[in-house]
Amino acid sequence: MVLVGKSSIQKTYYDILSVKEDAAYEEIRASYKSAVLNSHPDKVQNITETSDHPHELEERFLNVRKAWEILGDSKTRALYDHELRESRQDIDTAEDISLEDMNMENVGEVVELFYPCRCGDYFAIDSAELKDMGYTLDSGGNKAVLNRPDALPTSVVLPCASCSLKIRLMINAHC
Repeated sequence: MVLVGKSSIQKTYYDILSVKEDAAYEEIRASYKSAVLNSHPDKVQNITETSDHPHELEERFLNVRKAWEILGDSKTRALYDHELRESRQDIDTAEDISLEDMNMENVGEVVELFYPCRCGDYFAIDSAELKDMGYTLDSGGNKAVLNRPDALPTSVVLPCASCSLKIRLMINAHC
């Protein structure tokens, strides 16, 4: 139901197709067509040499197809949406934090946001991961602001790099 990427940030089928959760069928269909063309292993290998391994290309393509299989049918989409809402509430987190609670560090072209864990390590997310989720991070001075066209309240669950604890980063919501 929910996919986990290399960064341990959970991706939904909506994320894979780059659409909002309230997107209309036509928007999902158009995004699927574009994503399947851009991720098809034969098309990608014929157009450009890529550093991705063939199994990564195939996995990306299969994820796009699975996302369409679920979101393209109104009954399976409704079930998926219900399970997605429940899973978001079922995740045990140590605490809910806001963007203002996180520390910022510029690391070249990327801004890293981190929050200390009680084990001594950190919960972290960077501006590139946020961009993949559709957010732009504006960091001026010591303050960071996340922008997204829909500006709906949401949250991101961040795992600790060392232990099993997780926190929920609340975005556009009051903790």
